[in-house]
Amino acid sequence: MSVTWYECKVKYRKVHESGDSKVVTETYLLDAVSYTEAENRITEEMKAYTSEEFLIKNIKLANLAEVHPFENSDRWFKVKTSLIAYDDESGKEKKSNMYLLIQANDVKEAFENTTQAMQNTMGDYSIPAITESTIVDVFPYFDGEENEFKAVEKPETEEEINEEELV
Repeated sequence: MSVTWYECKVKYRKVHESGDSKVVTETYLLDAVSYTEAENRITEEMKAYTSEEFLIKNIKLANLAEVHPFENSDRWFKVKTSLIAYDDESGKEKKSNMYLLIQANDVKEAFENTTQAMQNTMGDYSIPAITESTIVDVFPYFDGEENEFKAVEKPETEEEINEEELV
C-alpha cells in the first residue's frame, strides 16, 4: 500500500526544560489520505504537545518514497538515492531518483542506515546526497492492525559482541 506523507509546519509556544518559553515553528511529518485528514491529525497530535494555542502554518505533500526509523537515533535525514537501470535501446544508464527519510544521529550514521534500508534492493543504486531535515517528529497512521511504527534495531558491532562475551 502506498503511503502519502505530508509535511506540517506548526507554530506554537514551546516551554524549554529551563522554564523559558519561546514561540517556535516546527515541521512534523504524517501520513494521511488528504490535506483535510492531515490537518485533523496534526491538530490531534499537537494537543498532546502543548496545552496552549497553536497555528498550522503550512501543509504540503512531502516528496518521500519511504520513511525508515532507527532505534537510538534522534534526528531525521533526507537521503537522495538514485536507482540505476540499464536502457537496452540507447545503451545508456538511466537514473531515477527517490527520497528517503532516515533516522540517525549524524550524516555518517544516516549513510549506514540508508545502506541497511536499501540492502534488499535488487538493482544498483547510489546515494548522491544526504541532508539533515527540519522534521522534528513523524506520525504514521495506525489502523488498529499495526500498533507501532517499527524502528529498526541496529546490528551489534563486533566490539559490542566481544564486550558481552567478556562479562
